[in-house]
Amino acid sequence: MTAGPFVVAHRGASAVRAEHTLPAYERAVADGAHALECDVRLTRDGQVVCVHDRTVDRTSNGTGVVSEMSLAELAELDFASWHGDPAPAGVLTLDRLIEFTLDQREPLRLFIETKHPVRYGGRIEDAVLAALSRSGLTNPASPSHARAVVMSFAPSAMWRIRRKAPMLPTVLLGSTGSILGGGAAATVGATAIGPSVQALREDPLLVDRAAAAGRATYCWTVDDPDDMLLCRESGVSWMATNRPAEARRVLGDPGADPRPPRES
Repeated sequence: MTAGPFVVAHRGASAVRAEHTLPAYERAVADGAHALECDVRLTRDGQVVCVHDRTVDRTSNGTGVVSEMSLAELAELDFASWHGDPAPAGVLTLDRLIEFTLDQREPLRLFIETKHPVRYGGRIEDAVLAALSRSGLTNPASPSHARAVVMSFAPSAMWRIRRKAPMLPTVLLGSTGSILGGGAAATVGATAIGPSVQALREDPLLVDRAAAAGRATYCWTVDDPDDMLLCRESGVSWMATNRPAEARRVLGDPGADPRPPRES
């Protein structure tokens, strides 16, 4: 049995607070998450916002397609009331989430997933890199020092990140057939694979094969205690969950602190 996995708060502590809101990430930190995760999209005026869906219909009190709305229009919406949260919450920008992540007493990693296919294509990766650059996060001393990780189901997205910021860790999300054995992960140089927990249940040796190929494993989205233990027993490196407090309770202390060291 290996140490870990380390707990990534999927859209924040999204089981108890509305996803992609600042209160969800504040709760995740309080619950002991080792890292935070978000999905990002571009607005009509080129701003990067943390929204999973193509539209705001499910997660706000408004309607509309994110890519057809300006940041000002999104800022008028409440992204918390649908979840029954005690207070309203505005749209969260990637810049604000990066600032929040860097403000924490202990260094946390931020896992950023770019969505594809989207209206603006590869502009989302450029915008993410620009946001990371403004905070000095695009060129860490080494991948182990990186405070940010970029992920996508699109191999082309990973290729764009690796070409422009080769020291940033990347996770190619998707099915096992496309991410091992000389497939897309090797082609685009992704440093980790990102199978679903269902894929891990079906193939527990997946992590070992990834390690043999020199890649870490990021598994999503793990909310069942038995699956959390499976991730530990399989040697998963990072485990995304909507329930970071439950994950820390089930796993206990996963061993060495996985957070990136501070650069001097």
